Amino acid sequence: MAGAAPFAKMNGIGNEIIVADMRGRAERVSAAAALALNADPATRFDQIMAIHDARTPGTAYFVDILNSDGSSAQACGNGMRCVVQALAAETGETVFTFETVAGILNAKQHQDGSISVDMGMPRFGWQEIPLAEEFRDTRMIELQIGPIDAPVLHSPSVVSMGNPHAIFWVDRDVWSYELERFGPMLENHPMFPERANITIAQVTSPDSMIIRTWERGAGLTRACGSAACAAAVAGARTKRTGRSVELTAPGGKLTVEWRDDDHVILTGPAEWEFSGSFDPATGTWARDTESAA
Repeated sequence: MAGAAPFAKMNGIGNEIIVADMRGRAERVSAAAALALNADPATRFDQIMAIHDARTPGTAYFVDILNSDGSSAQACGNGMRCVVQALAAETGETVFTFETVAGILNAKQHQDGSISVDMGMPRFGWQEIPLAEEFRDTRMIELQIGPIDAPVLHSPSVVSMGNPHAIFWVDRDVWSYELERFGPMLENHPMFPERANITIAQVTSPDSMIIRTWERGAGLTRACGSAACAAAVAGARTKRTGRSVELTAPGGKLTVEWRDDDHVILTGPAEWEFSGSFDPATGTWARDTESAA
């Protein structure tokens, strides 16, 4: 395939990821290519993590992130872990500094194979998230789904982890809510001018919670790293949890620590599935022979 770029199909606790090697190339992965790859069951994904040559001194690579609908994403913690695992396998290095549109991210692969990503500092100002109207306290805003006198979901905490998040706190099983129905409405609610990631969270102890997420630009997902970070931070802000939390998503478990220096550290695994090559303009792809199981 002329002009093809290598890629690896991976996942971070079920968050489906394509890591595309765009080093040495001037073009980006096109929205058309993203849509074509997502239309194929073999390469269906939540995010494409496209590794480009570094743009800023002191960083190793620039990582461009695309959602499955072809739109750009600012942050993806599960995807960054996949990038780290792929680069660590290639280079033998275990510590990396990346640049994304959301800023500089540091990451490390541990001896046990788990990977920690410094997701930076959360932002809480209504204009930083952003919201369409002013709320002085974003630990809880006025927003609900369902009847006024008996809302199904209401009063979310909102936070930016480089991308907008709304966390709805619930007391019963997160699976008892029709997130596939409410998610699209809430993602595109006028309150969120840049759309939002929507998470339902049930706190199960001071250091654990269960979450489900409707991901902006991707839909229902088995895991979303930035949503896990947002939920953990919001849990601590609202005194529901401490500053170190284990989160259980449909795809598995992640650990989030909101450190005293205000940085949020996301830790979890990454898994390689297969490799191949693709056309960054059209999405036409082929599986590598050695991974054609």
